[in-house]
Amino acid sequence: MKAPIILAVDTSDFETAIAWIQATKDSVSVYKLGLEFYLNFGAQGVAKIVEQTGAQIFLDLKLHDIPHTVAGAAKAIAKLEPMFLTVHASGGAAMVKAAAVAVPDVAVTAVTILTSISEGDLFEIGYASPALESAVALAKLAIGAGAKAIVCSPLETKAIRSAIGEEPIIITPGVRPLTEMGGDDQVRTMTPADAISAGANYVVIGRPITKAWADGASAMTAKARLIADEILSAIA
Repeated sequence: MKAPIILAVDTSDFETAIAWIQATKDSVSVYKLGLEFYLNFGAQGVAKIVEQTGAQIFLDLKLHDIPHTVAGAAKAIAKLEPMFLTVHASGGAAMVKAAAVAVPDVAVTAVTILTSISEGDLFEIGYASPALESAVALAKLAIGAGAKAIVCSPLETKAIRSAIGEEPIIITPGVRPLTEMGGDDQVRTMTPADAISAGANYVVIGRPITKAWADGASAMTAKARLIADEILSAIA
């Protein structure tokens, strides 16, 4: 059975991307293709991934520009029919609305505060409020502007769920199995099972699964299954 995992396919090798999807398809629900993949292979590469694997795609481009430009960018990828398309909530309500109107059949997904950013970083950047308060405000703004999903730290999930209601989708990166906590650039983290229990619909997981590829496809399959079962047992 598949778990509500979005696997981060962070690789510059197309065949590796295909292999990762094939190795984890029984455990993972959605696959995240981000800037690294898109800048290497473009829209044609995304289309080939879908054609060859049938995977549901989280297109993580984090669009952030004036509303007209973001609308044009969103329209340019509409034919790819991703399940999710990310924009930065900090781009403002008009920008989020422009994306949502441009691709009504795609879940425009607003990113609140990046999970790599610490509380201290946030104030250094110029935010007036702490991460929790800022993320909740950005989530409410984005949903009000037409976003159908939110990306936030698992530490803000419960508060955001309370603020936006049950219908919008919440996606949380920065989750780590108990055996994988610490040791990378994710600062505000939680276990996958705890994130789901807090109100997330999907968790984004990358290196805890993909690093197993170094030991072969079967090792990656086993790792994905282990984490999927951890989540499924917790939410059963």
